[in-house]
Amino acid sequence: MSTTAVAAPRGQRLLAAAELLRALASPVRLSLIAELGDGPRCVHELVTACGESQSLVSQHLRVLRGSRLVRAERRGREVVYTLTDPHVSHIVTDAISHAEEAE
Repeated sequence: MSTTAVAAPRGQRLLAAAELLRALASPVRLSLIAELGDGPRCVHELVTACGESQSLVSQHLRVLRGSRLVRAERRGREVVYTLTDPHVSHIVTDAISHAEEAE
């Protein structure tokens, strides 16, 4: 954002924040974001780390791509996923820490 750009009105920022939280509102998607916070991962690595089926992981990755939280890059026969913004990983890490404190 340039220094001359005007910030979006509060209502628009709140709507964007709500859309972000809606995209993260799944234990599988939280797990995927947490894994990707440590760096790019291939699909098979994400499947192993999450302990879910490849089809379920792929479905959730599709949601995260649609929300522009992750991007996919084909490297040979593999697809590697990365976060588009590391701030998202911090949000997830903080949410998990908060949940652990509440136990």
